[in-house]
Amino acid sequence: MTFSSYLTNLIIPFNLCITLVVLGLVLGLFRLRKTGLTLVAAGLLWALAWSLPATSLWAGGALENRYPHKPAAEMPTADAIVVLGGNTANGRANWFLPYDKDTAVVRVDAAAQLYLAGRAPKVLLSGGALEGDVSEARGMAHSIRQQGVPESALILENASRTTYENATLTEDQLKARGIGKVLLVTSALHMPRAMAAFSKQGVEVIAAPAPPQIVAPADGSLALWLPDERTFDASRSILKEYAGLFIYWLRGWV
Repeated sequence: MTFSSYLTNLIIPFNLCITLVVLGLVLGLFRLRKTGLTLVAAGLLWALAWSLPATSLWAGGALENRYPHKPAAEMPTADAIVVLGGNTANGRANWFLPYDKDTAVVRVDAAAQLYLAGRAPKVLLSGGALEGDVSEARGMAHSIRQQGVPESALILENASRTTYENATLTEDQLKARGIGKVLLVTSALHMPRAMAAFSKQGVEVIAAPAPPQIVAPADGSLALWLPDERTFDASRSILKEYAGLFIYWLRGWV
């Protein structure tokens, strides 16, 4: 396991809570009760904080709002559309609400809308195989063809497994084809890290995020200051982005 993966897994609210509580109890057995109680309290508070919708709206919203979503028709034109594999909160349109396949936020859908709106003549799909032999790029290609994007418009990058590799391997594809300016499509939450990574590679990139997911439901049904299991589970996506930005900064990737 890489350091970045270890850090991301450690700070997931449930994992860090259990780690600190166990460590605190062990220290208590060695009569370091004050330190032990402090660790137990810190673990419980960490879990509590990330179970509150207000925390996700604040921390996640700060990332999602960095590059606001715009309808495809309002985006500028470019030489190509670049779509990154992956999803956020399982593609839920609103991650405080149950999953609904009819309203799911899928990155490749946003790319199809841009292409059909005439924003760019090519679509580069980036993403390797996380499991099995079929890459994310191939899966996205199948989906986007069904939405009316022709095979002749598609370019596939089948090897990347991280955002950094998305940027470096995509840059190679773009240079080989003389493509300059691109519209970058990913989730609104992931966009700050993706934009930083692509810009670091010298790609002229315009953010074209999918619609934001971390928004309070319009019906007012969400209690911002009450613990919520769905919020607690989904919060790992926010923490993953902050951890990723930190690790990428340490490595000079952004």
